[in-house]
Amino acid sequence: MSKFELKLPRMGESVAEATLTTWLKEVGDTVELDEPIFEIATDKVDSEVPSEVEGVLVEKLFEVDDVVKVGQTVAIIEVEGDVDMPQLDGEAQTIGEDGTAVAEAAVAVAKSVEVAKETVSSPVQVGTASGSSERFYSPLVKNIAKQEGISMAELDTIEGTGKEGRVTKNDILAYVGKRKQGTPEVKVQPVVAPKVKQAVDRESSPKGTDRFATTPPTSTDQGEIIEMSRMGKLIAKHMTESVATSAHVQSFIEVDVTKVVNWRNSVKEGFEKREGEKLTFTPIFMEAVAIALKKYPMMNISVDGDRVIKKKNINIGMATALPDGNLIVPVIKNADQLNLVGMAKVVNDLAVRARENRLKPDEVKDGTYTVTNVGTFGSVFGTPIINQPQVGILALGAIRKMPSVIETEEGDFIGIRSKMYLSHSYDHRVVNGALGSMFIKSVADYLEAWDVEREI
Repeated sequence: MSKFELKLPRMGESVAEATLTTWLKEVGDTVELDEPIFEIATDKVDSEVPSEVEGVLVEKLFEVDDVVKVGQTVAIIEVEGDVDMPQLDGEAQTIGEDGTAVAEAAVAVAKSVEVAKETVSSPVQVGTASGSSERFYSPLVKNIAKQEGISMAELDTIEGTGKEGRVTKNDILAYVGKRKQGTPEVKVQPVVAPKVKQAVDRESSPKGTDRFATTPPTSTDQGEIIEMSRMGKLIAKHMTESVATSAHVQSFIEVDVTKVVNWRNSVKEGFEKREGEKLTFTPIFMEAVAIALKKYPMMNISVDGDRVIKKKNINIGMATALPDGNLIVPVIKNADQLNLVGMAKVVNDLAVRARENRLKPDEVKDGTYTVTNVGTFGSVFGTPIINQPQVGILALGAIRKMPSVIETEEGDFIGIRSKMYLSHSYDHRVVNGALGSMFIKSVADYLEAWDVEREI
């Protein structure tokens, strides 16, 4: 018998530490290879860390909410025989029964963890059906289900005996055995999120309250007390720090996007048939912003103390609302190098995977400017808070049909036009009103001069 140290693997180049949010195994539990042991959260994404060996969990070295650095040992797993793993970045240690530390080759975590993270974070696709579920399934259970052709709907009906009703390896193997005999005995149960993730009754709570509810609310004479979720705390901290750091100033401009609206309406069906992608307004706006950043590179900067760092790449963050009311900002890398087709594909891909919690850590870092679409929720304009350490953020207001004065050679007329407001927040420490206004005017001019004959 020997003991294996399960360390926190690398979660991305810029991630040096993570918060341990949930233990999925208790001391004394048997663990399988690639079975998740605990969940961690960074300021970028959440993920699960799988076991690299088979054995028994004998020790936890950190508690929930502790901050763990990359490379630190989080758990000790007792395994049969000696652990023989290839070397990666250095030497790990296995501890013999006599307590003597014996040098062991480090585990080749990088590839296996990345594969495991992809499997865990992606929506379950088993059998011939696919889809996502609020119910948790380990990678091992998912793989067995896939091999046995068990659909998502069928998987959701299996009664789990694990913690919080989770389906274990034994549960699904027992089900498979009965299924092959033609008499699967399962109890159909409602699919709910695991209790560790479920905050309050979703049906009775206003949309978005998951941002604040990690534990059941308590009642007082003054009303209900609802704890903020971990992500809610991170967002609150990030926003207050931004307001305390940057001198926020806003500029607003009204834009006539009638040409853009008419052009998109004329090409969207053909585009979807040809590319298999929907053409929304977002990639059009992102293209306009990328061109404006290229024209005004001093908006594509960050502040580091008394220094200004001028970015060589144009990486636009795309603020995306999540189903639980939280917010995440995936980044469109090198946005100025994408044509409109490429921009549409990247925008759609990031938006879908953001809502399904399938973004990788590298896809939410290194943004140089951010765009947020407040018009999605009907807002005409807003005053967004800068995403540090950037110096600007653009809010897109709702597109509305409005009566407007139309200037022609024959005189002025009143007509119906599609219009919207752009709201630009910028850091007045380094961006003056002239630059902030010229930048947003450049975006507006590009949209108003849209070529209605443009081919895509």
